[in-house]
Amino acid sequence: MKKYIGKRILISLFTLLIIILVLFLLLQLMPGSPFNDEKLSPEQIARMQEKYGLDQPVIIQFLTYVKNLCVGDFGVSYVISKDTPISVLLKTRVPVSFGIGLEAVTFGAIVGLILGILAALKHNSWWDTLCTVISVIGVSLPSYVFALGLAYFVGFKAQWLPLLYDADEFIASSIMPMLALSMFTVATVARFTRTSLLEVLDSDYMLLAESKGITGRTLITRHALRNALIPIVTVLAPLIVDLMIGSLVIEKIFSIPGIGSLMTSAIQSNDYNVTISLAFIYSVMYIVLMLTVDILYGIIDPRIRLTKKAD
Repeated sequence: MKKYIGKRILISLFTLLIIILVLFLLLQLMPGSPFNDEKLSPEQIARMQEKYGLDQPVIIQFLTYVKNLCVGDFGVSYVISKDTPISVLLKTRVPVSFGIGLEAVTFGAIVGLILGILAALKHNSWWDTLCTVISVIGVSLPSYVFALGLAYFVGFKAQWLPLLYDADEFIASSIMPMLALSMFTVATVARFTRTSLLEVLDSDYMLLAESKGITGRTLITRHALRNALIPIVTVLAPLIVDLMIGSLVIEKIFSIPGIGSLMTSAIQSNDYNVTISLAFIYSVMYIVLMLTVDILYGIIDPRIRLTKKAD
């Protein structure tokens, strides 16, 4: 298992290097530059490019950026907040997006698991129908539809919660965006939990466990649910990244100063350093989570761990 994890870490580092290189090449192919101000003369633009090293060959820019990245230096913003270190820009935005995203993931996973388990255990009952309807609605409707509905009825009409984000009231301000973001997770986790648990409940080893006298909660938690968790963990990992990185539309609706809006502004203004830094953070989170999923596979199902050792 240790050899497998070490191999995956090396592959992950190489993947990150390729991602950064591809981003550099794509940004070079984009029209315009960070200095598109019509008031700037060609000589002034040339001096600006020289100042930030953008007059160097792409490979030199790439190697310089990777070298700085290794010591935690993301560089400075060219346009959004001129000469401001990107770490400063992210310092206030990342906790906001990550906090709301973590709330949405936790709520969505717990509620989705409960609905999926109820639907499977109460198969072909009104519970099953209700859970199926919720899953279809959650998958079909975009999160911004839920956000607009909550903003109008809960925030504007009832005035139970702050309509716009307020840093001094983080918990209250995050409830509506958290609920809007979590609906897709609730629906997805519930649907996969129901399908996976039904397959496990109909399997031969569940009949064997029942024949040995194992019933009730022990049968469900130790045998059925544990074996049904693998596909659920697989589908949950990318959802965690998406929610914790932030949703641009949700952030716009509730005026949340997160990293989703920062990414859009960086792309529109050709602020290369900010764009690459945010993409790098997204890639790191995704790769770390997928590595964690692989490790969880071995914990949940020892057969997978034995297979890795055999390989």
